[in-house]
This record gives sequence, C-alpha cells and structure tokens, in this order.
Amino acid sequence: MSYFRNFLRAGHPPTLAAAFFYLTFTFVVWVLNGAMAPFISEAYHLTPAQKGLMLSIPIVAGALMRFPLGVLAQYIGRKRATLVEMGLIAVAMLYGYLQVHSFGDLLAMGELLGVAGASFGVAMSLGSGWFPPQYKGLAMGLVGAGNVGTAIAVLVAPPLAQAFGWQTVYAMAAASVAVPAIVMIVFAREPPDVNRHATVREQLACLFEKDGWAFSLIYVITFGGFIGLASFLPTYYYDQFSLSKVQAGQLAMLAAFMGSALRIFGGWISDHWGGVNMLSLVMLVVVVCLLLGALAGNSLTATTLLLMVCFAALGAGNGALFQLVPLRWPTTTAVAGAMIGEIGALGGGLVPSAMGLAKQYLGSYGWGFVFFSVLGLLVLFVMRRLQIRWTRTWAEKGGRARIVQSDVPPAMHAAAGRAQASA
Repeated sequence: MSYFRNFLRAGHPPTLAAAFFYLTFTFVVWVLNGAMAPFISEAYHLTPAQKGLMLSIPIVAGALMRFPLGVLAQYIGRKRATLVEMGLIAVAMLYGYLQVHSFGDLLAMGELLGVAGASFGVAMSLGSGWFPPQYKGLAMGLVGAGNVGTAIAVLVAPPLAQAFGWQTVYAMAAASVAVPAIVMIVFAREPPDVNRHATVREQLACLFEKDGWAFSLIYVITFGGFIGLASFLPTYYYDQFSLSKVQAGQLAMLAAFMGSALRIFGGWISDHWGGVNMLSLVMLVVVVCLLLGALAGNSLTATTLLLMVCFAALGAGNGALFQLVPLRWPTTTAVAGAMIGEIGALGGGLVPSAMGLAKQYLGSYGWGFVFFSVLGLLVLFVMRRLQIRWTRTWAEKGGRARIVQSDVPPAMHAAAGRAQASA
C-alpha cells in the first residue's frame, strides 16, 4: 500500500481518473458495431467476409486518426484535444442514428466510429504526464484499463439494441458524451512533463527508427489482437455456437474484461520486473492460447477459458509495452504513443477480416487464430533480437526504468521527493 500511496503523491490523481474515464467512453463507442454485429448482420444479411469488413473499418479508421490527434495535442494541449475529439464523436453518433439505411451507409458509419479510436495515445500521455519515470508503467496501466469500455459495450449494447433497436444505441451514445466531457473540464489539468513544443522532426522521429517499428509490431499483437478479437467475439460466439445475441455479448465481455483488468497488472509488474521480460511471457501465452483455441472450436467451455487467458495476456502486454514507451521517447511520448498505437490498431483491423475470410474460404474461423499465433511467434523473435540493445542504451536489465534526476521535469521534483522521503 505504501507504494501506491507514494505513487498517488507523485502525480495528479484527478487527471489520471479523468483520462481513464475518457478512454473508457471512447472505447465503448469505438466497438459499438462489433457489440451489435449480430443485430446488424441479421438486418443486412451479411456474409462472413462482409461481417469482417464491417468490423475492420472502425479499427483501421481509428488507427489512422491517432497520429493526427497526437500531433494536435502537442500544440493545443492534451486536455483540449480530448474535448475536440468528444465533440466529433457526438456528431458521428448522430449520423449513425439518422443516416444509416444500407450496408454502404454502415461502412461509412464505421469510418466515423474511428474518431473514438483516436483517443488512446493522448489519454495515456495526459494521465501519466504528471508522474515520474519510476511510476509511468502503473500510471499508463491505470489509464489504459479504460479499454474496459470494450467489455462494457459488448455487455450493455446488445440488450439496448434488442429493446430499442440498434440504431437508437447510437443516439444514446451521442447524448452520453456530455458526461466524460464535463469530467475532463472539471478535473483534468494539463501535465507539466513537456516544457516546449516538439519540432516536426522530433515528432516524426519514431517513424524512422527501428525501435518505433519494433514497438509497433509488438502492439499489433497485444493491442491489435485485443481490439480486433474483442470486436469479433460477439459474431464468433453467435455463429460458432448458435448462442443468442445477448449471450454472445456476455461471453465476449468476460474475455474483454480480463484484458482490461490485467492491463493495470502489466504496467505495475513491468515497473518492477521489466517491460521486456513481461512482453516475452505475454507473447508465449498468446501464441499457445490461440493455437489451442483453433483446436477447441467445438467446445464452448474450453474456448471461453482459453480466450479469457489469452485476453489477460494481451492486456498485460499492453501495459508492459506502454511502460517502455515513455522511457524510450520521454519528450514526445504523446506522438510516439499515437504512432505506435496507430500501426498497432491498423494490424488489429486485419483480425476481423482474417477471421471472416477464413470462415468463408477455408470453412473455419480456426484458421484465423492460427494465422495470428504465427504472427505472434515472429514478433517474439524480433523483440528478443532487439532487447539486448534496448537494455544497454535506454532501459535497465529486463526493461525497467533508469532513474536519472535530470530526466524528471522540474514540476515533478517536489512531489517525487516527498514520495521517496515517505517510502
């Protein structure tokens, strides 16, 4: 408990809480089409490939919007950037309620849902910006747990869609955007961790570095796998096991919740054990669970248990990766996080399409699991090759933070000193 008290004293908890609430809401919106996919598929009589495309578009669109929002946050501030985004989300939800009348309109709506998916890098940087390096992993893990919004969406949206119609859920989301916006205005404060605007060259530097691409590939597995599979699970359960639409959402919620809850653990344990060590374990668990899941397609119980373990590992991996990001790019965390998140989510957009195509052309969703597990093995190999250099340059053994006094922003010195004195 003393560690957590010191953690809270070292930063600004209200901003941390506001960032978590904001991210939770945006994740609910981002995966709405996935949560309501059985209803939408029934309305438009979609093929498996069409279902995959419908679910991939919001993920890809959200990925493409992350980097621009991260750059905007560098210039107008992260708090203001979140408010701009939430205004756009309200407009997008109203479009979904008033204008979606065909499959083509639905694909356009998927692009607008991507506005909500742009939030991740900014939310993480806003929430963790008040905390010194030794607490970054836990801070980012707590904010990143906002991806519990995926679990909320698949749990709440199907009953609402069944009771009021699936398009009405868009209108409800448009009205509810006022709540996180008010919380952000009242409680959040712009962090002091960046004392100047990064130059364009600095903002884009991670695009031209091996580490930036390596982190992005890792994130394709951890976050891309999380958001891609979470979006597809209601469809998978509904088609594979002939469950009701609401039951499919409930079982998908179990897996998504595990991924969200373990993100906090992943960030916390990475502060102590190291993000590189944690990611190595995560990759092995994910690969094994997906391969076994491909073989367990006839057992609802085995599939559910394996997916829960797989999502727990994916969530922990997300926390571990973002423990490393601010260590590698301390002055451009928001932009680097947005770029890594963008590419990772782009990879996640392939998951629903791969699952749908596997079903339509190979006869089984299991081949989609196999494809993703093989990709996980390749990424693990790349990471293990690079981690030797990482731990010689910008991180301690295993991926822990190097505590250098000059790296701590002046506004944090007093808070960090009080926390250390009371330890």
